[in-house]
Amino acid sequence: MNIVGSYTAIVTPFKKNLEIDYDGLRENIIFQIENRVDGVVPCGTTGEAATLSVEEHEKVIDTVVDEANGKIKVIAGTGSNNTAEAIELTKHAKDAGADACLLITPYYNKPTQEGIYQHYKKISETIDIPLIPYNIKSRTGINIDADTTIRLSRTKGIIGVKEASGDLDQISGIINKLKSGNDKNFTLLSGDDILTLPIIALGGKGVISVVSNIVPKEVKTLTDCCLSGNFECAREIHYILLNLTKAMFIETNPAPVKYAMNVLKKSGKSGMNAGNLRLPLVEVSDASKGKIKDVLKETGL
Repeated sequence: MNIVGSYTAIVTPFKKNLEIDYDGLRENIIFQIENRVDGVVPCGTTGEAATLSVEEHEKVIDTVVDEANGKIKVIAGTGSNNTAEAIELTKHAKDAGADACLLITPYYNKPTQEGIYQHYKKISETIDIPLIPYNIKSRTGINIDADTTIRLSRTKGIIGVKEASGDLDQISGIINKLKSGNDKNFTLLSGDDILTLPIIALGGKGVISVVSNIVPKEVKTLTDCCLSGNFECAREIHYILLNLTKAMFIETNPAPVKYAMNVLKKSGKSGMNAGNLRLPLVEVSDASKGKIKDVLKETGL
């Protein structure tokens, strides 16, 4: 499977009573399809997967796969710090018809690099579906080292990595080793919106994006320009979206993007169903609300 382009890390919309708004979720997927993203990623960090029950997690994936209906790819978030649970979630995603699965590095347990490798290897040996490890030390407390990523690239079923380490030196090293080895089909995706352009310039193949919840067309165009080598176009869009992208991380994701979506929905924008957050996440502060509103206006939204 070839994972290239722009993939939206889709929010999970909640009603006022904090039940999942499945109709709103479907509308969000339709909006993404209409704006021609390459795919969506439900039940990731932005989808507040940590607050979903297993039943909810599985129903969200079912809903997204059903609404996508093969028009765009679905990379289902199925990670856990419990390998057995990750296997069960991944099995369900495969049975539901997901195209691939994104699995966060095991958090809290603090495994060694060997433990990280064995975690992903066990899942790949158990479930026959393309897998993408997700490296984000700021969330998990542990980095997938470059050597471990290269080792994973040689493991059957593991087709890429979502890199949100923010370490361009590490990312450059990974891509360089992939180019010089037999792992050219292994894909490195940006996990940081702010680094989409530089990561693709280094040899990455796309992004799993938060900001594309609200500007999917622009993120898709940015990614396409990068991949085609038109960096003049890419830079222009990068700077247009720069302040918006920064604002989406002014507080813990997905609180800012959910607030932005709620503001845009009130103004009549479609595909902006976000609703509330589940504890322990809370709504952004009044100061952040003002900054987000200002940058939405500045961006012309």
